[in-house]
Amino acid sequence: MKRKHAKTLELIFSRPTPGGVRWTDVEALFLELGAEISEREGSRIAVVLFGEVRVFHRPHPSPDTDKGAVASIRKWLDDHGVKP
Repeated sequence: MKRKHAKTLELIFSRPTPGGVRWTDVEALFLELGAEISEREGSRIAVVLFGEVRVFHRPHPSPDTDKGAVASIRKWLDDHGVKP
């Protein structure tokens, strides 16, 4: 895993839950882990990873992911053994 993706993973798993994680970095991490990303209606995307489909909302106008989404992503990754 590239250092950039490792830093994003560390940020996602940091406590307290950060609110400044850039969404483009999260998408790049998903791709690095082998995910397939497809566009949905509006600003939604479907992420297929670990044999599951999760739908996320791309943040706008700010490029930062909100704390609730970061916590959800952390739990999903943790449930599948992905750790920083």
